[in-house]
Amino acid sequence: MASLALIHTVTTLPAMFQPLVKEALPEWHAFNIVDESLLQTTVADGFLAPQTKQRLAGYIFSAAQAGADAIVVTCSTLGEAVNSIRPMSAVPLFRIDQGMADEAVKIATRIGILATLPTTLEPTGTMIRRAAIAACKECTVVEKLCSGAFQLLTGGDKKGHDALVMEGFEELASQVEVVVLAQASMAQALASLKRPGVPYLTSPKLGIAQVARKLRLMHNQT
Repeated sequence: MASLALIHTVTTLPAMFQPLVKEALPEWHAFNIVDESLLQTTVADGFLAPQTKQRLAGYIFSAAQAGADAIVVTCSTLGEAVNSIRPMSAVPLFRIDQGMADEAVKIATRIGILATLPTTLEPTGTMIRRAAIAACKECTVVEKLCSGAFQLLTGGDKKGHDALVMEGFEELASQVEVVVLAQASMAQALASLKRPGVPYLTSPKLGIAQVARKLRLMHNQT
């Protein structure tokens, strides 16, 4: 059985991703690596430092040595580091947010990005703009930061986090055609919305679905 490694920076994410991987890749075994300090250090620094990129690379190389046949990094803040490490990875290496970015560009030209960390806005915006270029589309990106929401989540106040995300979504929805939730940890915040003003996209399900498609394509080509 093939193995998929998932590298997380939030402790609640393994439980979220386990059923998604099981559904999309039932023939694969998944294992998790969690290190909150990768994200905590980046938030404290205000940018993705070279030392943090090196530490992420260490986890990626270690996962491959542990038997992973493919690796997914589920933290959007670390996305640009994933891009730079990919050429050095011995196995396929994926960003969780690529599927979401591709879908946003497919269905809209005015795209909102909702984030709870400033360090996530830039890499998510860059990814969407690159996806638009690849799709030969002109897209406008509107960014909105839910200040303080991530701190509430890490402090155990999920309801407070979700309330701020909901508030930010409602404000952003009036300006765009689709809203992208920049962090996997935001995915459950809007679950209670029965009729959102505009569609919203989350990275976990779309990301794993795209990973599954690409892995099957790679397998068929071998």
